[in-house]
Amino acid sequence: MAMAAEKSTCSRLLVAAIDFGTTYSGYAFSFRDKPNDIHTNPNWVAGSEKLVSLKCPSTVLLKPNKTFHSFGFEAENKYSDLAEDDEHHGWYLFRRFKLTLYETTNLKLDTPIEDISGKNMPAFDIFAHSISFLKNHLWKTLQSRVCGILETDIQYVITVPAIWDPRAKQFMRRAAYKAGIPNEQISFALEPEAASLWCQVETDDKLSSLSEPLTKYMVVDLGGGTADITVHQKMDDGSLKEIQKASGGAWGGNEVDKSYLQLLENIVQAEAMDKFKREEMTDYFDLLREFETKKRSITRDNEGKITFKLPQSLCKLAELDGVKMATKIERLHDKSKYRWTGDKLRIEKVAAKTLFAPPLEMLINHVKKMFEQPEIQNIDAILLVGGFSECDLVTEAFEQSFPDKRLLIPKEAGLAVLKGAVRFGHHLDAIKTRISRFTIGREIWPEFEKHHNPAKKIKVDEKERCKDIVKQMIKIGDEIPVNMTHEERLMPVSANQKASAIKLYSSTSRNVTYTTELGCQELGMLAIDLPQSRSISDKKITSYYYFGDTEIHVRVKIAKTNEEFEKWIDCF
Repeated sequence: MAMAAEKSTCSRLLVAAIDFGTTYSGYAFSFRDKPNDIHTNPNWVAGSEKLVSLKCPSTVLLKPNKTFHSFGFEAENKYSDLAEDDEHHGWYLFRRFKLTLYETTNLKLDTPIEDISGKNMPAFDIFAHSISFLKNHLWKTLQSRVCGILETDIQYVITVPAIWDPRAKQFMRRAAYKAGIPNEQISFALEPEAASLWCQVETDDKLSSLSEPLTKYMVVDLGGGTADITVHQKMDDGSLKEIQKASGGAWGGNEVDKSYLQLLENIVQAEAMDKFKREEMTDYFDLLREFETKKRSITRDNEGKITFKLPQSLCKLAELDGVKMATKIERLHDKSKYRWTGDKLRIEKVAAKTLFAPPLEMLINHVKKMFEQPEIQNIDAILLVGGFSECDLVTEAFEQSFPDKRLLIPKEAGLAVLKGAVRFGHHLDAIKTRISRFTIGREIWPEFEKHHNPAKKIKVDEKERCKDIVKQMIKIGDEIPVNMTHEERLMPVSANQKASAIKLYSSTSRNVTYTTELGCQELGMLAIDLPQSRSISDKKITSYYYFGDTEIHVRVKIAKTNEEFEKWIDCF
């Protein structure tokens, strides 16, 4: 596969991708003349555990005055040092907060998130600090390697889950802008699409079948926070076509960590665990890092035991009630699977594997339901990517549940999204069609008719109109070419209007009539200043909507002046 022969379509000198994940974050870049020669960020070192990684924890530390201090391993280690000296009070430490953008129903710029001690800050500020750190770290790396480079030479690509709604994506765009990245230098790559694009050029014989024309395959992107699933088909011209709308849920590797922490809490009791998290921060982070490493060694083999070394500080807190650790473990309902030896918890492999059950059961059940749909029943390949996909138990679950499917896992599956995002930045037209995840329409107030809801009747300039009507533009499940435009000619309802406000709504139903229906919510607004004129005909505008890209954007043309401009729908 002649990777280096590909030519970039990017107009800037290089593409840099920022993979801002729930658990870990990183960046990578490549230059326009060698788009597939991708450089990942330097190794991050944890410090206490000497863990070396190509990504660092998505952890932000703020000073008591709410200004930025550090990110990643440095943030965790600094907070631990402060806690050791009881000087951490007033500082803010935020971990694993990306899920806020998926789990919050009515996301706003001032939506709060809690730090490790329960203090609130606007999520927007924490996301902006994170992107700013990664951008600045990247910039220092580039300056040390390339002479004469300018910040305007960089096209940034930020990865986002495909299951995010437009509001969450715009939240990220605004955070990136606040972090110092101009809007015209920002693109978004949907995470499973990025991974799929990278696997098209991976020099791995097992993956070569994905590059065959008209090949169809399911992409399952398993990160720390979410599982992101879609279905692609390789086209004759080398592009990819989405043939199943993205779906998924919060079924990532973090759920395994939660199960482990819950097990420890069952042993030592909640009060001791809470005190351990608050007062023994260094040991707490060491415990999490040790489990991160150890859980990768939990394989499908049922024989033997897995050993977890618990910090002495946790054991002491647990035994303050006079009950020894060995006795506490004896109280577990399935005590035969656990044993206490010195300062180590020994768990039968069969029991250790149950820690993976919650996310894997939900994930497998969801994929099974997807394969019940006629349009993808004949697909025989599943591409597993993302950090969680490197786990042997994930492989086992898919092999047992889908024995008639070919399971494909690239080398360094955890970097597939990051490297693919760089490739996407060089080939923004690599995805030809996408499937709409929502029904999207514009709010209109037409003249009132008999079939309209009487409760929606209002009067405007002595005319009876019906408010809250949704004029549908695309429906959920529609196939949308990337370059498709939806054109509309609009006329204000009144000659006195000085501005026009286009309100877009999204719905989880295929057919929607009113904006007030269940599952319908305001997506955002587009404000347009109209020409100063007493004639309503002078205020005609034409709008061109682009729904096939990773974000919704609109081009507007004023009829009287022929002035054209592009705008983003304002979701906030």
